[in-house]
Amino acid sequence: MKLSLVVPIYRNEACLPDLLETLSELDRAMDGAFEAVLVVDGSPDRCYEILRQTLPRARFSSRLVLLSRNFGAFAAVRAGLEAGRGEFFAVMTADGQEPPELIISFRDHLLTGDVDVVVGSRTGRTDPLLGRLAAGIFWTLYRKFVQPDLPKNGIDVFAVTREVRDHILRMEERNSTLVGLVLWLGFRRAEVEYERRPRRHGKGAWSFRRKLRYLLDSAFAFSDLPIRLLSVIGIVGVLASVALGITVLGARLSGAIQVPGYAATVIVVMFFGGLNSLGLGLLGEYLWRTFENTKKRPNHVVAIATDFSGEEPDAISS
Repeated sequence: MKLSLVVPIYRNEACLPDLLETLSELDRAMDGAFEAVLVVDGSPDRCYEILRQTLPRARFSSRLVLLSRNFGAFAAVRAGLEAGRGEFFAVMTADGQEPPELIISFRDHLLTGDVDVVVGSRTGRTDPLLGRLAAGIFWTLYRKFVQPDLPKNGIDVFAVTREVRDHILRMEERNSTLVGLVLWLGFRRAEVEYERRPRRHGKGAWSFRRKLRYLLDSAFAFSDLPIRLLSVIGIVGVLASVALGITVLGARLSGAIQVPGYAATVIVVMFFGGLNSLGLGLLGEYLWRTFENTKKRPNHVVAIATDFSGEEPDAISS
C-alpha cells in the first residue's frame, strides 16, 4: 500500500538537504512503499534546479512537478494530489517543522481501514509569542464560527485515502482552503497530536498578506457569517439611529443644540456611510468568488513533471 507524500516547495532552498534526508528515512521506514511528490510552486530560488540534479541519485521513488508560476500552497498541494499514484496520500511542509514519525503514524492509522482521514493536531509550537497569540485567536474564532469540528490548535498536515483524494479533486472551486474542504467532506476521521518543531533554516513565506488571504478564504468559502454579521450590524444601526434621533429631538426641544440638525446629520451620514461601504465590501467578496468560479480556469498549470525511480529520470510531460 504505497503512500504518496506531497510536499509543496516555495523559497525552501536552504531546507532541501534536510528534506531529502527526511524523505530517505521515511522510505526506509516504509520498506520502499513510499513515493515523494515534490511540487515547486514557481519558487524564485534554485529549488527546482537543485531537486532536478539530486533526485536521480535518491534511493526513493519521486515525482518532481514544476508549476508555471506561483499559484499558492493550496494549488501546489492539489497538483501533488493529482500527480501521486499511491493508495494513501499525505501532506507535509518542506521546512521540517513536522516530525517524520508523524507521517508514519498517519500511514499506520490509514492501514487499519478504520479511518479515511487523519489530521495532525498541534499540541505546541515554538513560534514567537505574538505569532502564537495571533494563531490561537484565529483558530478559536474559526472553530466557533466556521467549522466547529476543527482541532483546537488548527491543522497544517493531514493524510487521506485515495477515495477521499478523488473527492477533493472533484471540487474545483477557487479561493478556498484545502483544510476546510477536508473537514467539509466528513468521512471517518482520526487525530494525531504532535509538537511542531522550530524552523532550522531560512524564513517562512507565510507572510501577513498570505495569512489575511487565508482568513478571508476560510470565512467566505465555508460560512455565511459575514452576511449574517452585516444584517446584525444593520439592525443595530437602525436601533441606534432611532435612539440617536430621539436624543437629538429631546436636545433640540430643550435648547441644548443651537444649530438645527447639524449634529444629527453628521453622525447619521458618517455611520450609515461606513455601514454601506462595509456591506458593499462583503457582498463584493462573495460576488468576486462566484465570478472566479464561473471562469473555469485551472487552479494551477504544470510546466514540467518528471519521474525519478532511483535510476534514470523519465520526463512525462512538459
